Amino acid sequence: MALLHRPQPRPAAADRHASGRPAPAPDVSRETRSWPGLLVAVLGAAVAWSVHRLVPAVPMLTASVVLGITVAHLPRIRTFVRGAGRPGLSLAGRRLMRIGIVLLGLGLGLDQVVRLGWGTVAMVFGVVAATFLGTLWLGRRLGLPGDQPLLIATGYSICGASAIGAVSEVSGSDEEDVASSVALVTLCGTLAIAVLPLLQQPLGLGDAEFGRWVGASVHDVGQVVATAQTAGPAALGDAVLVKLMRVAMLAPLVAAVAFALRARRAGIRTSSGKRPAPVPLFVAGFLMAAGVRATGLLPAEALEWAHTAQEALLAAALFGLGSAVHLPTLARTGGRAAVLGLSAWVVVAGVSYAGVLLTV
Repeated sequence: MALLHRPQPRPAAADRHASGRPAPAPDVSRETRSWPGLLVAVLGAAVAWSVHRLVPAVPMLTASVVLGITVAHLPRIRTFVRGAGRPGLSLAGRRLMRIGIVLLGLGLGLDQVVRLGWGTVAMVFGVVAATFLGTLWLGRRLGLPGDQPLLIATGYSICGASAIGAVSEVSGSDEEDVASSVALVTLCGTLAIAVLPLLQQPLGLGDAEFGRWVGASVHDVGQVVATAQTAGPAALGDAVLVKLMRVAMLAPLVAAVAFALRARRAGIRTSSGKRPAPVPLFVAGFLMAAGVRATGLLPAEALEWAHTAQEALLAAALFGLGSAVHLPTLARTGGRAAVLGLSAWVVVAGVSYAGVLLTV
């Protein structure tokens, strides 16, 4: 697991921007300091939902990230975003993300995944492994700072921003690393909506094969749906199923990262004197939710409500993460990040295409 070696951590965002500023008053509770930012994150999610309703081609989660980045750079609002609103926005990016990831497990139709066959399962596993390891290795070689290589590799190989949020929870990644990684993966996934349908005919893919290619290579679930629906219902059905197989890889990947980092920090204990759990609680919740879905006991209405709640929670969390993006800072590594993003895109698309041809 040498690839998971992390450079020396950078100072936290609060420390970098707090030079000369007094610490918060000790009598102000965390809840009091958090609610303004949480409220803004919820409002941001509501606006993103409205944008998606008006322009269905724009996924709600993509709109949330873009809105968060935009708000953080508006002259009259950025002071609030980087000041009084920061605790709540950061809390949204962490806690709401965890709950949303647990609910994501209810979207896993494991019985449907099995029906695709073991050849497709092996193809998806190969795509995830090749994309993750290749992107992580190249990111380290390019010298990207902090945890960006790890986070970008996770986003490209599994399910975009949701996977980045999950891994960042166990890696303790810097908030700016998380935000910049989410922005890059979201941008590339959005571009895939326009680019991949143009390649279906030149690559000689039928509708079902195109759907599997999209499901194996596009990052976010909403982006998969937006891309695959251009080829009809057969493509959309296979795309969603293959995508769910990739999402199912989230739990073992997060557990592996947690185990590797825990091994490196074997001497570190929590404030209570106990070692951190090898499998994070929200990952266990994700697996439990997938297991409950597999029983078939939940009615369709409950699953629909859970999906709506999951979208809302992830949208608010991604708005909070997007608000942490500082474009001047991002621009300093923008060239290297763009090279990594383009390279990872080529890897995941190429390996997925080869896998689809081998499993036809």
